[in-house]
Amino acid sequence: MTGLTLTQEDTNPPEGGPVGAHQAKRDKAADRAAMRAFRPSRRAPAVVVAVLLTLLGLLVAVETISALVGRPLRLVPYDRMLGWASSTLWSNPLFVLASVIVALIGLALLITALVPGRPRMMPVRSHDPDVIIGLRPKSVTRALAHAAEEVPGVHSARATLRGGTVAVTPSTSGWDKERFTHEVREAVLTRLAGLDLVEPYRVTVDVKERK
Repeated sequence: MTGLTLTQEDTNPPEGGPVGAHQAKRDKAADRAAMRAFRPSRRAPAVVVAVLLTLLGLLVAVETISALVGRPLRLVPYDRMLGWASSTLWSNPLFVLASVIVALIGLALLITALVPGRPRMMPVRSHDPDVIIGLRPKSVTRALAHAAEEVPGVHSARATLRGGTVAVTPSTSGWDKERFTHEVREAVLTRLAGLDLVEPYRVTVDVKERK
């Protein structure tokens, strides 16, 4: 088994001259626009929080209005809750457990909001902030696997995305693994450079002998 790692930038040739400042800013703006367009919106957690806050607001409004008109509904047993809170010590196991549960729920919602999710599309450079282009991850991995399979001697190949790394596993007949590793790497990096994705990706090649 032979493994090799190389980054996408290693295949990019040096630029022949300076890029205009205006075009460079336009390219960066286009990249940022593409990244924002395909960023996960976190709709499910937002909907859950919005529904809970709406229900809480309605409950407070109903209880307040009913109390003002002299006919409190008391949908929530405030008296018992107040009595339990005033007679319960901070060290009470039930109180500690409830506090931990509430804290964990809040922490989970905070992490969900801060940690970026897995985008459904991979942004592609368009050099125009008004033009947004994206590729499905499955389409990208399929294209990279096909590029590896075009190398003579490679019977089949599989490509997977793991964060910022593309892992390619070609299956060969077992002779000259170093050559296979180098040629598969070059083929995959060439195809990856042709796709012109906004985010850079590392490429790992793990050649396996076909029995």
